Amino acid sequence: MTDFTKEIKFTFARSSGAGGQNVNKTSTKVILHWHVGNSKVFNYAEKNRIRIKLANYLNNLDEIVIMAEEERSQIQNRLQAVTRLQTLIKKALIIPKKRRATKPTYSSKIKRLASKKQHSKLKEGRRVKGE
Repeated sequence: MTDFTKEIKFTFARSSGAGGQNVNKTSTKVILHWHVGNSKVFNYAEKNRIRIKLANYLNNLDEIVIMAEEERSQIQNRLQAVTRLQTLIKKALIIPKKRRATKPTYSSKIKRLASKKQHSKLKEGRRVKGE
């Protein structure tokens, strides 16, 4: 995958959670914005595939928005957000192979029937003779 990190816009906010009093004065929460339509890295088909697969992440402006506030450092949160976006895009661009239906082979049919007979004999041996 080519580098599309130049197309990403970051905004920062005050984070919640661990960090003590430092949380009240530093903006460690990272909000990543990436505009799918304006991307020069992906072609039209890839952009449509990303839009379909990542529809839950898209907003009305055709942007994918990801927030990261787990870490206490803005740099780590920024790295985490970019990594998350790269992973999402990589998964979205994978085209699954189509399943081709196949018929069971003759030997597999014979093996299946033989195992059924064996299992039947085993269960027959467990039966009480009077019933």
